[in-house]
Amino acid sequence: MKKEIDGFCRYLSVERNVSVHTLDAYRTDLEMFREFVAKELGPSFALEAVSHLLIRRYLARLTIDHAKSTLGRKLAAIRSFFKYLMREGAVRKNPAELVSTPKKEKKVPYHLDIDEVTSLVTAPAGTDLLALRDRAILEALYSSGLRVSELTGLDVGGVDLDEGLVRVLGKGGKERIVPLGSHARSAIGNYLAARKNPSYDAPLLINARGGRLTSRSVGRIVDKYILYIAAMKKISPHTLRHTFATHLLEGGADLRSIQELLGHSSLSTTQKYTHVSIDRIMEVYDKAHPKARKS
Repeated sequence: MKKEIDGFCRYLSVERNVSVHTLDAYRTDLEMFREFVAKELGPSFALEAVSHLLIRRYLARLTIDHAKSTLGRKLAAIRSFFKYLMREGAVRKNPAELVSTPKKEKKVPYHLDIDEVTSLVTAPAGTDLLALRDRAILEALYSSGLRVSELTGLDVGGVDLDEGLVRVLGKGGKERIVPLGSHARSAIGNYLAARKNPSYDAPLLINARGGRLTSRSVGRIVDKYILYIAAMKKISPHTLRHTFATHLLEGGADLRSIQELLGHSSLSTTQKYTHVSIDRIMEVYDKAHPKARKS
């Protein structure tokens, strides 16, 4: 099965053009499953011997210390793997098709209110290069709802400050154009001016040594400024993406437009933000409607 996993990963990389992170996740999940099957059926097992009952038993073992979302991802990897094997003629059926995906716990994305996000993005003080960079990072994440990997992957030429647009490469190599708000444009402009207007092919965000900033470094930068805002809960850079989407929805933007801005391939992914909006609507209703008020 190891040879088949290698072939599947090549297929994902060449034909599906998945990201390195996605490829690593698929390989890890399938290697973990292969080790389980080898223990259950013996090291020289036949692919046709893998049944839906065996897959269910595998997921049952993982239930103890894995979230349902993780189980769903692992099952999706197995399902895609056997679909590929069927296409290659290595197996006649996909046993994973008979296994139901575990229902995920519905979690409403945490977001900041206007005062909180304003306090956060204005927290970097001073005119030194690192302070200007940090302000540009926070303003850009909230203004455009970019994924951290999309922001750190940007070159200077990917940002048009005159038009207020950013050209980003999202998941699956899909390119999209995202608007950039005036505060973010100003913050990025000040930062680039302090860098003496670097060339178009230079990284937009750099570390103290001049190299491209990593996603992990952005996480540390956000954590640093959260400490200045004592009232805030623990958040991540992705929280600013949730905040961007929620504030758009509360401001009247339609889901399709938000889907395009976030680069979601499926509208169902974007629909999780409607739960936040509904909570807000109910709060307004309870305060404003005469029949909703408690006597």
